Amino acid sequence: MTDIDVRRVELGYFVRPAVEAGTGVGRVEPVLGYLIDHPGGRVLVDTGMGSHPEVDAHYRPRRVPLAAALVAAGAKLDQIDYVVNCHLHFDHCGGNPLLAGRPVFAQRRELALARGADHTLPELVDYAGVRYEELDGEAEILPGVVILPTPGHTAGHQSVVVSRADGTVVVAGQSHDHATAFTWDVLAQHSGVGHYPAWMHRILAYDPKQVVFAHDNAVWTP
Repeated sequence: MTDIDVRRVELGYFVRPAVEAGTGVGRVEPVLGYLIDHPGGRVLVDTGMGSHPEVDAHYRPRRVPLAAALVAAGAKLDQIDYVVNCHLHFDHCGGNPLLAGRPVFAQRRELALARGADHTLPELVDYAGVRYEELDGEAEILPGVVILPTPGHTAGHQSVVVSRADGTVVVAGQSHDHATAFTWDVLAQHSGVGHYPAWMHRILAYDPKQVVFAHDNAVWTP
């Protein structure tokens, strides 16, 4: 089996307002990307936060520039070969224009949403040099690297399954806000009690060793 490295890319944080956090107080959340270092090329899953005065006032983001974040993870901008966005909200595709010319893998449904109103910042979607690889479902983009649709947070949300020699890593993006929510759905799926996404069985069929998230430093393990 191909040896593939998966490394976290720390892209900053934002403050989710109390009205969105559901806890009565604001919540600070990390913004995390993931670098997949594959013999066939480097894949970057999520690229950080875009900027807009209203967005900045609402979420109070603290950004780590993409170039600096990649250096800290052991790579450079010009070494990224492919981009995957779990979805196209501003906090996941903010660095895409810096990677113009690279293939960007996105579900066709998500791209249609992003080109509509009130989904994201339009300048992060259709920028000079953009090159989309539009997907309609599952796709193996490199040997052992499979994109899976995981709709919920958005209708076109997707996750990335990486089959490593020592076990499978799932980059789940914002399929769940945190590892605990993923645990709840795993238990619901195993027990048959409660509700869980229809796609959970596809992720669990890979028998993941680790599942990582876009807004949680915690790592789910079985």
